[in-house]
Amino acid sequence: MYDYLVIGGGIVGLSTALSLHKKYPDAKMAVVEKENHWASHQTGRNSGVIHSGIYYKPGSMKAALAKKGSQSMVHFCQEYGIPHDVCGKVIVAVDETEKENLSKLYDRGLQNELDVTKLSRSELLEIEPYVNGVEGIRVPSTGIVDYKKVTEKLADIVQSLGVDLLSSTKVTNIEEDETEAVVDTTRGTFKARFLVNCAGLHSDRMAKLAGMYTDVKIVPFRGEYFEIKKEKSYLVNNLIYPVPNPDFPFLGVHLTRMMSGGIHAGPNAVLSLKREGYNKLSFDLKDTLDVLTFDGFWKMAASNMKEGVKEMKRSFHKKSFVRSLQRLVPEIQEGDVIPTHAGVRAQALLKDGKLVDDFFVFPGKRSIHVCNAPSPAATASLEIGKVIADKVPGVRKSKLYT
Repeated sequence: MYDYLVIGGGIVGLSTALSLHKKYPDAKMAVVEKENHWASHQTGRNSGVIHSGIYYKPGSMKAALAKKGSQSMVHFCQEYGIPHDVCGKVIVAVDETEKENLSKLYDRGLQNELDVTKLSRSELLEIEPYVNGVEGIRVPSTGIVDYKKVTEKLADIVQSLGVDLLSSTKVTNIEEDETEAVVDTTRGTFKARFLVNCAGLHSDRMAKLAGMYTDVKIVPFRGEYFEIKKEKSYLVNNLIYPVPNPDFPFLGVHLTRMMSGGIHAGPNAVLSLKREGYNKLSFDLKDTLDVLTFDGFWKMAASNMKEGVKEMKRSFHKKSFVRSLQRLVPEIQEGDVIPTHAGVRAQALLKDGKLVDDFFVFPGKRSIHVCNAPSPAATASLEIGKVIADKVPGVRKSKLYT
């Protein structure tokens, strides 16, 4: 019998375990992860950006926790000697038609109480000499880090505190009543007085196993990256982002310096026919049917058809992808970029076709479920963990205490 059982060995699950231990240091706790190592999916396959929170609706969890989380993440890295760099980024309006949306984004940054600066073309070129832009925003609090290394350090910390870390342990069933959760796995059955679902790409399925039914479905979007050849890395100093399309929920193809030293370009955003499908031809029948039989997907597809076609074209046509990069840095040529890893974003979608645009956390009988934690969840992970720990009741035997 555990007091707390966390499902999911990504950065949110392990941050939650750490926060729970800090709040309830005498509790018996475990983290279960179906893979044989930590940060296997969303955490270990993203762009490695410490986000500032400029994009998110003022007052939302994303806005608040990204801002707090960026500070917490930097402090964590400083404390444990994890390489990181608060290098800042620029968001670029490439022509006059984008200046209005850039100004709106600047105002949002101010509303979110961020240190942001409007840049003229000459000021922009001082920071990124090869960028194409008529105007820009400087966001100095943005940084870069390897989130896989952060997660591995979190795993070391919680294990040293006595938390059981159970990898290669896939959850197959959950039964929950008013006193406990019984979790069947490929390594046996575990009981917990309280369950926390941080299963990322499978979070909606874990909630359903626990008897929780919502109008939310996880729809997987694959993001594909290219890497700029080393001899052309001088074209990008730090991070260069486009002005995002306000009618489309993704940030657009951008250029990011990685902690490993290379420059990554991407990602696009295309529907994945497998929740953990990192190749163009990845396919899983159950995952595909889950999407195609969900009314919300077709409503979303109809309203985003134009942008969706563009994303698909960028996926299968390298020249189209490169043209997106050339809008930002014209000197990048097709021969300068080579394919690299892809990631899959677990995006929650409602039955009415709207994408859930904030973190989505809801309670069960003896559980709590994190069913929408895409970007900036890695940035905000330490703060998300605190929020979850504050929502989770203390347990002593079968009685609650707070």
